[in-house]
Amino acid sequence: MGPHVSESALAGLVEDLAGEVITPGGPGYDEARALHNGMIDRRPSVIAQCATAADVSNAILFGRETELPIAVRGGGHSVAGTSMIDGALIVDLRRMHGVVVDPEDMTVRVEGGATMAHLDHACQPFHVATTGGRVSTTGVGGFTLGGGSGWLERKFGLASDNLLAADLITAEGRHVHTDAEENPELFWALHGGGGNFGVATSLTLRLHPLPRMSVAMLFFLPDDAPEVVRTFRDLGARAPDAMGGGAIYLPAPPEPFVPEELVGRLVCGALFTHAGPVAELREFAAPLFALKPVVEVVTDIPYMDLQSMLDDPPGLRNYWSAEYLRDFPDEAVDVFCDRGARIPASTATQHVLFLMGGAVAAGPSRYPQPWRTAPWAVHPFATWEDPAYDEQAKQWVRDVRADVRPWALDATYLNFIGAEGEQRIVSSFGEENYRRLAAVKADYDPDNVFRYNQNIAPAG
Repeated sequence: MGPHVSESALAGLVEDLAGEVITPGGPGYDEARALHNGMIDRRPSVIAQCATAADVSNAILFGRETELPIAVRGGGHSVAGTSMIDGALIVDLRRMHGVVVDPEDMTVRVEGGATMAHLDHACQPFHVATTGGRVSTTGVGGFTLGGGSGWLERKFGLASDNLLAADLITAEGRHVHTDAEENPELFWALHGGGGNFGVATSLTLRLHPLPRMSVAMLFFLPDDAPEVVRTFRDLGARAPDAMGGGAIYLPAPPEPFVPEELVGRLVCGALFTHAGPVAELREFAAPLFALKPVVEVVTDIPYMDLQSMLDDPPGLRNYWSAEYLRDFPDEAVDVFCDRGARIPASTATQHVLFLMGGAVAAGPSRYPQPWRTAPWAVHPFATWEDPAYDEQAKQWVRDVRADVRPWALDATYLNFIGAEGEQRIVSSFGEENYRRLAAVKADYDPDNVFRYNQNIAPAG
């Protein structure tokens, strides 16, 4: 136990919680502290596995009374591992994963610890959806409050654009409800400001009809990549909003649709998703088919299956970043492809170009998300197993960023990056927005209790 925590205080927490309290040496401790990023190996003092909003409040008050640092865990996907801190109290929300769909109202209420899989499985029977992450194990809370970029964003906007209301527990252990009318300044701040203002115990999101979903995933050999990426870019620039997608370098995964001799070899992929039938998608993507892919998967697919199609196994070592681009000329294509061809061997690293625009760029510019105007995003996503590759993999990510800087905005989507310094956070909100966020932070968390995140320092 940490120096501050007496057995009697701990016993009090155990008594107060409907959920479970896990401490070092106790059963389930190592499992409970494991994160998606296998590079993060931290030993908190107390993990409070909360089952109710009252549990969250009690856990926060316990952490403050015992002067333990407090971190909050939802999906555990932050690449910097901000949900697990040495010697801290962890407010672990994973038991709170209820999802209630209201198909008449076209809304869904999601508890703070739910993942994309929980959300998508609840929505699928009603043929409705809202913009979700591209990985099914991502936590809905951190994803949405950080902005929320996913395949459906060009049609339905960012996840945060679909946020209708939130319930938070503040650093004082108080419950606060916020929506466009109630505590509107806090509501504004939750559109990108992340977990800085309190622990989200519930979010209400707008739903959209999604009767059909289809996907086209084509793999090409690296020699063909520059032509493939240019073709993808030109198609993307005129794609209807119902289309999302990306171009990607990756080692071909050991999937049934990949021929054995290609598995593990570097390929260049082009992926389009379509909120509509596969025939329309096939017609739209015809110029890519004409380039003779070595693998093609073109199919109608339930949205929840698409959402888990690219899941990474947990426990790999992860290091990623992102740059949002104002344009993507031929010169940028060449730079992107050159770096893609040099993905570190013996890693599962992905090098992604996302198609942005549509409802993201056209959406509400009042929110602190200046990156949303970008038509393209480059997302170097290094994953590997052997610690011997740590430096090489990190350097490759930094090199990608440096290469595309000439076309990049100052702002980036903070969920896509790790700890890259205060200036990166300020510029990603914009200086004026940052000042306004800092004022909201001072109102709701003046002591910066919730600081293990893309942190906004309280004003004053």
